[in-house]
Amino acid sequence: MISVRRFAVTAGLASVMVLSAMAQDKAAVTTAAGSKLAPLPGLPTCMKLSAQRGDPSKGGAVILIKMTAGCTVPWHWHTASESLMMVSGKGKIEMKDATPASSAVAPGDYVYLPGKHPHLFSCATACTFFDVTEGAFDIHYIDKDGKEISPEQALGPAKQPAAPKPAPAKK
Repeated sequence: MISVRRFAVTAGLASVMVLSAMAQDKAAVTTAAGSKLAPLPGLPTCMKLSAQRGDPSKGGAVILIKMTAGCTVPWHWHTASESLMMVSGKGKIEMKDATPASSAVAPGDYVYLPGKHPHLFSCATACTFFDVTEGAFDIHYIDKDGKEISPEQALGPAKQPAAPKPAPAKK
């Protein structure tokens, strides 16, 4: 009898939590034009992101990402699984222990990456895609041997702005 009661209480609590979550989940439209894209520390500066739904620092989210032509996110992995959906441009995904090991991706293509799966992503042309994370977004860069390295080691020194040219001397 006790286990039936425990099951009923647990099921009731689970139902309340699900209904509460559904009540907080509101329909929304986020336009691409209205998205505020910004760089994120620890990621290449040629990449800009905008959370479309959820808070990527706390849990699952949908992130709009734009990368410039030639932009590469070096070898890395994320704790949570992620799904990439290409909107525009041409990219390339390289994955360790996957068949095929690398693939060209174009608009309409979908990529699934399990958590902690090493990969590299680059854009041959400017590209836009969605990243749907199943948990908080993080990034762990790795070297060629799979050892974790710092973002500074992976990305190299930040490019400094060009020094202003001296004004021509007046005669």
